Amino acid sequence: MALTKSQALDRLRSDDLLGLGREADALRRRLHPGNVVTYIVDRNINYTNVCTEYCSFCAFYRPVGSPESYIQPLESICQKIDETLALGGTGILLQGGLHPDLKIDFYENLLLSIKRRYPRLHLHGFSSPEILNMAEVSGLTLRDTLARLMDAGLDSIPGGGAEILDDEVRRRIARRKCTSEEWLGVHRTAHQLGLRTTATMMFGCGETFAQRLNHFDCLRQLQEETGGFTAFIPWMFQPAHTSLGNFVKEETTAIDYLKTLAVSRLYLDNILNVQASWLTPGPKICQIALRFGGNDVGSILIEENVVRAAGCTNTTDEAELRRLITDAGYRPVKRDTLYRTYFLD
Repeated sequence: MALTKSQALDRLRSDDLLGLGREADALRRRLHPGNVVTYIVDRNINYTNVCTEYCSFCAFYRPVGSPESYIQPLESICQKIDETLALGGTGILLQGGLHPDLKIDFYENLLLSIKRRYPRLHLHGFSSPEILNMAEVSGLTLRDTLARLMDAGLDSIPGGGAEILDDEVRRRIARRKCTSEEWLGVHRTAHQLGLRTTATMMFGCGETFAQRLNHFDCLRQLQEETGGFTAFIPWMFQPAHTSLGNFVKEETTAIDYLKTLAVSRLYLDNILNVQASWLTPGPKICQIALRFGGNDVGSILIEENVVRAAGCTNTTDEAELRRLITDAGYRPVKRDTLYRTYFLD
């Protein structure tokens, strides 16, 4: 039985770190028997860094007209895809800023062009804020925007742009960005149309434990309604080079990361997969996180620019990721974007 919000809050406040880990690990083993930990080989491709939201936690975006702004040409994107496929990749994540001049036809042409060249490549793309921006600048409804993206080749949607699904926090750290309900509305509509999505959370930006639980509760309720989330992926705010970093007094600790991951596993018992991160807390904490509810370590991240722009320097490759999983006592199994593990070895 899932935790209540009161029980979850008690666990976040508890000093019994090992007890919490054992509880989360027990649920993880029931949901994922066989001592397997999954990973994926894919790549994040940023098609533009132009953004009009100016989020205080982001060091990646550039304003309209900046000499450092760009829109990636198709040939550059295809070169990155070729490199991904050569490394055994099965998909890409398309992610960008909220460009005020790119309408739906830009995204349709991009998806169609990629699918024509790489028909088997899984296209995991566009956060809720990006999709809402497409709809607004194109004069389309959300449903029509999603339907057109699907027709052009979009296969699933990432959980970016969630940060903390609590509007008090959102107004403080990203006042121009979509509301919690708008973010949820994109995923609800995507699920209704048959698109699977992931859910994320960026924590450690000055929110309270209760506000983290508001985020968990939003996701659990939507999953109960639609069943469309494949995974939950929490990661820690990276303060370097961001304006928000000047106001957050304490960086998130490894203990806070492990407790939050464990509580997310227990509270989101209706979302099958919970990802342990090596990117923000580092590989050693990632290994420990596999005993705190995580059953997946994500991607080798051939390319990742958004978190790196905020000072994160951890890197890996497939051999290192498999070693990390093996040394933690698990069997590494490669998966695809939808968590299908037909790459068993």
